[in-house]
Amino acid sequence: SRAVLQALEDGLKKADADPSVKAVMICGENGKFSAGADIRGFSSPKRLGGALGPIVSLIESSEKPVVAAIEGVALGGGLEVALGCHYRIAHVKARMGLPEVTIGLLPGAEGTQRLPRLIGVPAALDMITTGKHIPATEALKLGLVDEIVEENTIEAAIRLANKV
Repeated sequence: SRAVLQALEDGLKKADADPSVKAVMICGENGKFSAGADIRGFSSPKRLGGALGPIVSLIESSEKPVVAAIEGVALGGGLEVALGCHYRIAHVKARMGLPEVTIGLLPGAEGTQRLPRLIGVPAALDMITTGKHIPATEALKLGLVDEIVEENTIEAAIRLANKV
């Protein structure tokens, strides 16, 4: 939603400008990182368009480490947000993917560029073209996430942020 995108942008800019902030952690709410955009908004006259891409780029270009704490799902634009982060920690039960291809859409926030850089072209092409969701254990093997945890993902991400 516009509110989430604006909150991400405002929060990151505020954190980057505050010298007391040493790192940033991005998480979702209620056990889910992000399921991506609500497709009902695509037909709205106030459509978001490519608004997510510049925010993901803002995350990626942050001078402070940004850690994604992935719980539940990181799908579509949610995975693209995580790809913009410098580090990714996932709960062992988390699932990730770019399912928009199954309804005829391509990932629009540069996920098709960031994913191959991170996990290699063959694995990225499989995820991008099939829309399949992968479990956290596979994401770790591919290099999509840096760590998986069975405990509190947010606390683990904060520990990592403090460490880096």
